Amino acid sequence: MTARNRLALLLTVVSLALLWPGLTEPVLTIRATMEIFGNVRELSNETRSVLGAVRTLHDGGNNFVAGLILLFSVLVPITKAALLVPMLAWRHEARGYRLYTFVRAISKWSMADVFAVGMLIALLAAKGTANLEAVAGRGFYFFAAYCLVSNAAFQALRLEPPAATR
Repeated sequence: MTARNRLALLLTVVSLALLWPGLTEPVLTIRATMEIFGNVRELSNETRSVLGAVRTLHDGGNNFVAGLILLFSVLVPITKAALLVPMLAWRHEARGYRLYTFVRAISKWSMADVFAVGMLIALLAAKGTANLEAVAGRGFYFFAAYCLVSNAAFQALRLEPPAATR
């Protein structure tokens, strides 16, 4: 195994270690208030993790949205990481390269990066509204770090197509 692929494997392990708290720790807290006769009343104070949001959406009957978040922010990242080991084990065979092209294809459908940017936009939009306060939680930073490290891992990975397909 090349030094570059060892680095990719190490970065993948680190990214998985970042993904778990990124999914389970609070990602965003949104607090809505209203001023009535000089007194500030709290209307809502919601804190959610990614998995907590999926559960809340599912419980509220929004199964399609819950499924999309689960698929693109949880299952695709875990699948990418899980396929790295057989990909490296079969690196000189056609099936190893096929796994590599499959992971490269599903990486384009991973919404982890989009989710992290969307959370940042929601955070900034809420800060611009007078009666709405948004605070990024620890989970947001773990999730954003996962996105960066995971992308670096896949960029470091190098597999050559088998001799028969060149």
